[in-house]
Amino acid sequence: MQSIGFTGKTQKYLRSPWLELGILALSVVLSYIALSLISVGATVPEGGMALANIVRLMLGFFVLSFAIAIIAVLAGIGGGVIYTPLMMAFTPVNSLIIRATGLIVAMFNGLVSSGPFMKSGVGNLKLAIICTLGYGLGGFAGAQGAIWVAGRMGLSGEGTIRLILGGIVLALGLYFLWGSKKTEWPEVKKVDRFSAKLKIPQAFYEPSIDKIINYSVKNLPLGILAMFGIGLISGFFGMGAGWAVVPGLSMIVGVPLKVAAVTSHVIIGMGDCMTVWPYILAGAIIPLFVAPWLVGQVLGGMVGAQVLIRVRSQAIRYILIGIMCYTSFGLVTDGMTKLKLITAVNSIINIIVLVVVLAVVALAIVGKLPKLGGKRQDK
Repeated sequence: MQSIGFTGKTQKYLRSPWLELGILALSVVLSYIALSLISVGATVPEGGMALANIVRLMLGFFVLSFAIAIIAVLAGIGGGVIYTPLMMAFTPVNSLIIRATGLIVAMFNGLVSSGPFMKSGVGNLKLAIICTLGYGLGGFAGAQGAIWVAGRMGLSGEGTIRLILGGIVLALGLYFLWGSKKTEWPEVKKVDRFSAKLKIPQAFYEPSIDKIINYSVKNLPLGILAMFGIGLISGFFGMGAGWAVVPGLSMIVGVPLKVAAVTSHVIIGMGDCMTVWPYILAGAIIPLFVAPWLVGQVLGGMVGAQVLIRVRSQAIRYILIGIMCYTSFGLVTDGMTKLKLITAVNSIINIIVLVVVLAVVALAIVGKLPKLGGKRQDK
């Protein structure tokens, strides 16, 4: 007699991580239903925002965070690289709150992924702790600088920040287009005395070549200094720093690319715990604002990981570059408007620029721009 029970496919979704994912998704749904019911009878204080509007705003943030997380996972970058510029370019939310939330999201992602990465044996904890010294101090200094600018420069400071961030985002887009060639196994010809004394390297198993990898490190003092600079930018602008930490560890310190990618999550998770404190003390962390972004990042990250094995990374790369170019345009024009260098950009111009960017991205995806990025595209 056949026993009644769960099928193998059903049992899969009752195990980690699907069980936790389902509980989290159900919690989000129930929370929005509860908030919507409460908003029916809630009274609004004078000058306040109706609870129903707050619910819609939070739902919009969650959906946007979910979409950003999927794109970020598929593109192999942190969500903060998309989140912070996008929010600053196209929403009226105070930039200090946006940057503080961006750091919380980056810190949360780093801390969540640190455990599995360390268990894999690929992440180098000693290297992460040493580099976090530079990254955390730089991030703390950058956050203090951001608060000082916000408190003393007013609208002109907001405009300047947007202009600089627009330039950084455009440079990142060009980097992803032309300069994203990576060395998987850097060659370390000479180990300096400081790096040798710390005994950083640890062997790890690489399944793709079925081999135990032993590697060396170099230039640790320069690497710590580079992490300080990266942390400074991350703390000031509230952006994710994986796009800079990974090539920094690979090209300057000389660790294998996989070790650099895994270790960068640990560095960001620990370092941003220091970076976020100036924002907390300044009152820039609003839990109601942060919560939907965190949940969206978790759920979107899980979905993105599943989609990653089924889509062409080339197409995602072009979509990401298009988003960054259009966001850069929005940041620069908004910054120039706040500095009173130009009048507000007409919505028609924004639409035209968006259509042009989408058209170029579509042509790149279908292979009609053979020389884009210096290489012929895959058909």
